[in-house]
Amino acid sequence: MSSTIGYIRVSTSDQTVATQRHAIEGRHRIDKWFSDEAISGAIKAKDRKGLSALLDYVREGDTLIVYAIDRLGRNTIDVLETVDYLQSKGVAVVSLREGFDLSTPMGKAMLTMLSAMAELERANIKERQMAGIARAKAEGKALGRAKTFKDEDVAQWRQENSASIKATAEHFDISPASVKRACRAAKVLT
Repeated sequence: MSSTIGYIRVSTSDQTVATQRHAIEGRHRIDKWFSDEAISGAIKAKDRKGLSALLDYVREGDTLIVYAIDRLGRNTIDVLETVDYLQSKGVAVVSLREGFDLSTPMGKAMLTMLSAMAELERANIKERQMAGIARAKAEGKALGRAKTFKDEDVAQWRQENSASIKATAEHFDISPASVKRACRAAKVLT
């Protein structure tokens, strides 16, 4: 038997879910509620206790009602991933504020637009990331994690012990790629 499920979320402790709940109850009879209170939109959807429980609970044929589609994620990408997951389980998603049911032709059109926005958002994030890396390199800043070993120590230990790359990596608790880089930097054959 399918259920109608309500999900409500507010970001701060001085907000209340009452307004969202009232709006949903005014239009739908909810069989089960899930909520996240004082949970920032910056927290990924799957990492929220209430939404995570909801995702585990829903089953094919259920309908999820939300006050607004942004309640499902921290950004377009997060919302889209959540909606895609729900749809893969056969769950219909209805958003009151935007006025669409993602299982209808209009809702599917909205989902297509949401997908396009998510793709654009991913591209913009990547572009900003690459620009930041280029700027940091131009300023001479070291990128990546700080080394916890000296290349010479790794190469010397490997040579003295006739150790394999794997054994050396395990000894220093580093990756095999780090062993290879250390040996190249120390001018020792890998």
